[in-house]
Amino acid sequence: MNTAPHAPYFIGLMSGTSLDGVDGVLCQLGTDGTWQGLLAHAHRPFSPTLYDALQALQAPGMNELHRGALAGNALARVYAETCAALLEQTGLGPQDIRAIGAHGQTVRHQPGMHDGTGYTVQLLQGALLAELSGIDVVADLRSRDVAAGGQGAPLVPPFHQALFGRGDRIRGVVNIGGISNITLLRPHQSLIGFDCGPGNTLLDHWCQTHRQQPFDRNGAWAAQGRVDPALLDHLHQETFFALPAPKSTGRDLFNAAWLAHKLDTWAEPISATDVQATLTELTARSIANELLRYAADVQDVLVCGGGAFNTHLMQRLQAALPQAKVLSTAEEGLAPDHVEAAAFAWLAWAHTQHQPGNHPSVTGAKGLRVLGALHPA
Repeated sequence: MNTAPHAPYFIGLMSGTSLDGVDGVLCQLGTDGTWQGLLAHAHRPFSPTLYDALQALQAPGMNELHRGALAGNALARVYAETCAALLEQTGLGPQDIRAIGAHGQTVRHQPGMHDGTGYTVQLLQGALLAELSGIDVVADLRSRDVAAGGQGAPLVPPFHQALFGRGDRIRGVVNIGGISNITLLRPHQSLIGFDCGPGNTLLDHWCQTHRQQPFDRNGAWAAQGRVDPALLDHLHQETFFALPAPKSTGRDLFNAAWLAHKLDTWAEPISATDVQATLTELTARSIANELLRYAADVQDVLVCGGGAFNTHLMQRLQAALPQAKVLSTAEEGLAPDHVEAAAFAWLAWAHTQHQPGNHPSVTGAKGLRVLGALHPA
C-alpha cells in the first residue's frame, strides 16, 4: 500500500475518444477535495501500433478478448510513462502520490442495453499500472454507475461544479473531445450534465481520410468550406439528438460507418471541404441546441478538451450562442487539455475518501455511488 495515505497529491490520466494519446496531470487536492493547484502536465501520444489496435477494437472483430487484453497492457505502459514524466517534472516520488485516477480507453459504451443493465468497457490493465508506477490506482470508474442504472457518463460534472461554479452566473461547461458533453451550472439548482453528440471524432476522421492529417488544425480547412444546411439537417435527424437528458453516447454510434451511411443516403453532390464545414457546424449546433434547450439564459460557456483549440469551431459556437460569452477554460485558470485528467484525479480522491463520484441527476443512476476499483501499489 502507499506509504503516504494522507498525501495531498493525486495523478489523473485521461485518454479519450479522439485516440490522440494520454493526458496526465499531477495536482494537489485539499483533504475535502478542494482544488489546490496543478503542479505538472504531461502528454504521451499513442504509437501507430497502439492507435491501430485501439481503433480496430472500436468495432466487433475476431479474437477481441486477446487483442483487448494486450491493448490494455500496452495502454498501462503508456500511462506509466506519463506518470514517470509527471514525477520527473515535480521531483516527487511514487510514495508522495496518494493515488492515480486512470480513465482507460473506452471501446464499448452500451449502458441499459441488451439485458436492461448493459455495460461500459474501458481498456486498461490497472494492476499492471500499479505494478509499473508503484502508486495505488483507481480505475474502472464508470461501471459502478452503470450497475446502479446510470449512463456511466459523463462523470466530470461534479468536478466542473466544484471548479467552475459561481453563485452569480449561469454557466455551461462544454468538453469537446471525441464526443461532446455539457455540464450546466445554475446557482442553487440541481446539477445537469450529459453527452450531446459528436465532438472531434467525425472531424478528425474526415480530415485523416481526405487530407492525411490527424486533425483540422484551428479548423482552417472547415473555414474554407460552405455549410450545407440541408445536409446539416439530414445529419441532425439522428434519434440521439432528440433524446432528453440523461443520455450518453460514443463511437458505438458516431463513427466512420455512421457518417458513410449518412452521406450514402444523401443524393446531392458535395465537396469534401463542404462536408468538413458541415460537420464542424454539426458539432457546434448540437452543443448550442442542448444548451438552449436546458439553459436558454446561459451566460458563460466554458470550453475544454481539444475542441477548445479549434478556432473556427469556437467561432461557430459563439455564433450559435450570441447571448452567451464563449471562452476557453484557460481564462478560468485551467488549460483545456488539463481539465478532464484533473477530473479523474478528483475521482481518485473521492474513491480514497469513500465519497460518491457520480451524480444521479447527471447519469440517471439510482443514487450516489463510490466509483472505481482499487489496485494497490
